[in-house]
Amino acid sequence: MDFLRRAPRVAILSGLFASVLAASLADAAAKPRSILLLPFATADLTRDEQWLGEAVAQSLMLGLVQAPSLVQIDRERLKQIAQPEAWDESATAAAAKALHAEIAIYGEVRRAGAELAIQPRYLELRADRLERVALDVVTFPENALMERLRGIPLAYARALKVPLSDSEAARVQKWASPTTSARAFEAYVRGRLAGYRGNQEGNEAAIELLGKATEIDPQFVVAQHALGVVHQSLGNRWKAAAQFRASTQLDPTYPEPYKALGDLFLTAPRRLFDQAVEAYAKALEIRPFYADAYVGLGDAKASKSDVDGAVAAYQKALSFNPINAKVHVSLGKLYYAEKGLYYESVQAYKKAIDLDPGYLEARMGLAEVYEDKGLYQEAIGEYKKVVEADSKNTGALYNLALVYEKVDPKEAVTLWERYIQLAGSLPSEKDWMDVARLHLRKLKNQLDKSN
Repeated sequence: MDFLRRAPRVAILSGLFASVLAASLADAAAKPRSILLLPFATADLTRDEQWLGEAVAQSLMLGLVQAPSLVQIDRERLKQIAQPEAWDESATAAAAKALHAEIAIYGEVRRAGAELAIQPRYLELRADRLERVALDVVTFPENALMERLRGIPLAYARALKVPLSDSEAARVQKWASPTTSARAFEAYVRGRLAGYRGNQEGNEAAIELLGKATEIDPQFVVAQHALGVVHQSLGNRWKAAAQFRASTQLDPTYPEPYKALGDLFLTAPRRLFDQAVEAYAKALEIRPFYADAYVGLGDAKASKSDVDGAVAAYQKALSFNPINAKVHVSLGKLYYAEKGLYYESVQAYKKAIDLDPGYLEARMGLAEVYEDKGLYQEAIGEYKKVVEADSKNTGALYNLALVYEKVDPKEAVTLWERYIQLAGSLPSEKDWMDVARLHLRKLKNQLDKSN
């Protein structure tokens, strides 16, 4: 097993982790509710108006993330299920059940003469019962879109009996309408849609559209941050950092760019752990219930061998979001660190996969544990699932070739050749390419001698 491709190991206190995890899960179980936000249907709108259905969803995402008791299911997870032409009640119920959502928000945007009408709806899943609710229709002239979007998340919060302080309600309204320009918001929404494609073409389109949004409204902090996220996904670390810093300067009360900077620091070549801790702490100062920032903080503290600090951060993350698969992956890494707690690690990774079957990092971690314990068939099974889901995942392909060397050298040759073909043009894989070529040459020599 090639540990150079793995995260650093950290000594842990297994008993402490087990008790903390159990306590935090029990404490969190009755608090947050998982919520799935879907694009509103736009059946009778023109092609140029179709973006409005996604616009309502984006507004709700930005607004309701300010509510401490609602945990949004990552939009990326929708890719794991079949996509309907429009999210009606049937498709919404199926998606909610598949993604373990307790609440699913959807609706319709229609044209009513010279005005637009938004019909907000939601489904609430209670055991074997499905509760259907329609909120009051919101009708308004097209030029009043940004103003009227402000009230929709609060209408949902009231219907769902979500407790909000006055300051939280104000933040919900503020971020539900993050720009005064409908043109800028349209470019932002279209950019987000392009980014959801998850490929090079989509990311390049997203950069163009999000850049347009920031040109129309230079104070559009949400678009500035989203542009940085796309740059980060393309590996443009400096451009991403510049966008995130610009976001913090435009509005220091927006926590997402601080969390994003923490992620950049944590994965920097020089491993800037102290800077990462500082960035995550700033994000949490602004939004104390920001579960993903607690995960990052825990990862940073674990990398600094601050076990107690990591435990406290993960405990906080689970208290605010008990369905956070990232926490369980982080725990899985630590359980199998220098103490070699195999069973606890496997259970943590399996819990993450159960929460999010498409979370490939969880499958990679589980496969690495199996591989290190000599359970090669189990490791192969998990690595294959990663490659099947992401054919360009060089890490999984590299590790799969390594495991096959132990069970099927001929198949290993095929996998090394496939890896070399895939990774040959990637600068980040240059050093691993040299290792792969050595493995391939050695295997071919061994097979030639055996023949």
